[in-house]
Amino acid sequence: MEATVATWVALSLVFVSMIVRWAWSVLDWVWLKPKKLERCLREQGLKGNSYRLFYGDMKENSIMLNQAKSKPMNLSNSHEIAPRFIPSVEQTVKTYGKNSFVWIGPIPRVIIMNPEDVKDVFTKLDDFQRKKSNPILMSVVSGLLSYDGEKWAKHRRIINPAFHLEKLKQMLPAFHISCDEMIKKWESLASKEGSSCVLDVWPSLQYLTADVISRTAFGSSYEEGRKIFELLKEQGVYTIKIMKSVYIPGWRFLPTKMNQRIKEINKEIKGLLKGIINKREKAIMAGEATKNDLLGELLESKFKDIQEYGKNNKNIGMVWTMVLLGQNQNWQDRARQEVLQVFGSNKPNFDGLAHLKVVTMILLEVLRLYPAVVLMVRATHKKTQLGRFSLPAGVEIGLPTLLIHRDKEWWGDDANEFKPERFSEGVSKATKSQLSFFPFGGGPRICIGQNFAMTEAKLAIALILQHFTFELSPSYAHAPSAPMIRPQYGAPIILQKH
Repeated sequence: MEATVATWVALSLVFVSMIVRWAWSVLDWVWLKPKKLERCLREQGLKGNSYRLFYGDMKENSIMLNQAKSKPMNLSNSHEIAPRFIPSVEQTVKTYGKNSFVWIGPIPRVIIMNPEDVKDVFTKLDDFQRKKSNPILMSVVSGLLSYDGEKWAKHRRIINPAFHLEKLKQMLPAFHISCDEMIKKWESLASKEGSSCVLDVWPSLQYLTADVISRTAFGSSYEEGRKIFELLKEQGVYTIKIMKSVYIPGWRFLPTKMNQRIKEINKEIKGLLKGIINKREKAIMAGEATKNDLLGELLESKFKDIQEYGKNNKNIGMVWTMVLLGQNQNWQDRARQEVLQVFGSNKPNFDGLAHLKVVTMILLEVLRLYPAVVLMVRATHKKTQLGRFSLPAGVEIGLPTLLIHRDKEWWGDDANEFKPERFSEGVSKATKSQLSFFPFGGGPRICIGQNFAMTEAKLAIALILQHFTFELSPSYAHAPSAPMIRPQYGAPIILQKH
């Protein structure tokens, strides 16, 4: 009897101990640690809202996002869209200055806007790593973007050869097929209406991007590639939802509808990719030449990497380009004159695309005002020095692309205006600091697909300018929205066939 009582007492003590430890860890997570980090940041002169239990600034941010999304902007020559994407960051910088921080739930995110500090964040990969705090998000976006250290270096080494300019040159015919199909559809629609029509170009340009990726990445597996793209598109919607929510440990294990769908999508994508890759690997092993599509280049590169290191070694804004050129006819005319001067009525070729200076200036200015990524995030895993700040472990770093690309200190008083001439002498002379322009990121982890994206965009814009003049429809409502930066109400354009 006494032994039984003693056993129950022991088990009760263990249970109470577990409850106390769990309660303490929760208290530390939602209150003690955030307040400790807040004191550390404030002691160094960083400013921000006081920490609010659990949610931080996220409730306020959600309210501001919904308010911004509820109505379109006034379309003028100003493109101040930060309040529609990162309202809490934009408001915090306005209120507290550039040396400030916001709260992502119980985690403080220090806003970095000084170009020299931005450079350090991009180049010191061990100190400033990809954010990995949300396992659900990591399961959605796993891949080169989410890797660090040797795993990232190995995947980058495998992928790099596939994006060399000579390889892109071989992919140009696939680019042409996709672009030509879109142009023919637009011409057919314009012909039915006489010679002009009103068309929402956003769905067409979305499809074009999917089409180009499918053809260049999967070659003969074109239909399979399109299926993967559609799944990735759905996955992107869940990514945005996850990024807007506070991460709760263990939540990913609950059988919620979203969690189950994320698992289904990942399984289906992996299954489709595995089938395509296995088929192509067998062909390569049998001695067949690799195809000039991206998958072929990646597989060829992979086999070279295995031989060298050993098997066990551990839509770039085309829619906004059309919107801005539809609004700024003078720049549309200049770009068209350049395209006709370089190509005439002939099909644009790879070498000629490199000579499109005006088109390049326009695309760079579009990327400045409407970058694909509005905010880049890194995390500190140890005490880290950044400029004059000593950042404790557990703090996030936020690089607000939208704000830095519009910072009047670096870009001048016309920073919110569409002025492609600022890039007339290249990126280095467009701003007082080259690290105030990073639409593709920077440092060793700069986007590996930037040349691919620029080639696609130049070709598409050149072909559109060859075949059409266009202007914004009176029904157009300017409302850039998430995910990414897309037109919330579409992009109706009046197309006039040449």
